[in-house]
Amino acid sequence: MPNRTTAAALQARNRAEDLASRLPPLLVAAERVAATVAQGVHGRRRVGLGETFWQFRRYQPGDAPSMIDWRQSAKTVPVYVRENEWEAAQSVWLWRDRSPSMDYRSAPALPLKRERAEVLLLALAVLLVRGGERVALLNGGQRPDHSRTVLERMALSLMNQSPMNQSPMNKEGDGAALPAAEPLPRHGQAVVVGDLLSPLPEIHATVSALSAGGVRGHLLQVLDPAEETLPFGGRVLFQGLEGEGRLLVPRVEAVRGAYRERLSAHRDGLAALARAAGWSFAVHTTDRPPQTALLGLWGALAQEKV
Repeated sequence: MPNRTTAAALQARNRAEDLASRLPPLLVAAERVAATVAQGVHGRRRVGLGETFWQFRRYQPGDAPSMIDWRQSAKTVPVYVRENEWEAAQSVWLWRDRSPSMDYRSAPALPLKRERAEVLLLALAVLLVRGGERVALLNGGQRPDHSRTVLERMALSLMNQSPMNQSPMNKEGDGAALPAAEPLPRHGQAVVVGDLLSPLPEIHATVSALSAGGVRGHLLQVLDPAEETLPFGGRVLFQGLEGEGRLLVPRVEAVRGAYRERLSAHRDGLAALARAAGWSFAVHTTDRPPQTALLGLWGALAQEKV
């Protein structure tokens, strides 16, 4: 018969295993990546914007009663809270590409582009929340928050957006390659992670719409290494993931140079439009450690002007 100490230890282990089983696997992976860089990062400098009014929004569970604007609430049935720009400016809106092209990898040992984008996005959220910042998914319909709950909610939302979990009623899993423009507070920040292979005019329109109100942003292009080098040889049949159809190339070696030039030109265009909007731009390939890209994103966020 086990003694009381052994029984207590067994119960504790069972509780821990039960807790771990309910924690989204994506969040576990993101926590692991964030933990490896947390010691080397510093807090972000914040914009001091006083108490300038930004907007009214409906009261949500978890809001402090002191945030309620009773004068505004008396005019209508819903209860409203008042948000100031200083508070909203500490928020970072995160978004990752949901298009089918993100479900690609050139080798079984590599992660899908989607998987890497999700881990990076959530790991960045972990670091931000640890630093007291408010985070939210762009186009996610939730207000920014800095509690542990927001990380679990974001992880579950990202997992539900994956192709295997999408349903006809899942509006968030619509396969969008770029975020939809929505009003964000001045001096807030947006982080967009994806392969960014959409036409440059579409990306420019998205960046312009998001930055129109003074929002600073960061573009991270996530690619599979094969998309950078086109390492295939001989006769290859390429199958588009987003309805482009098939393309049979008799000799890949003959088009490799032109392909790389076109990718380089597209990337130069991304850097130029980001620079014109006051945004940052970086590239990450899935054969590289995610910590490197995470540090780069954190550094870009830390350059927020005072």
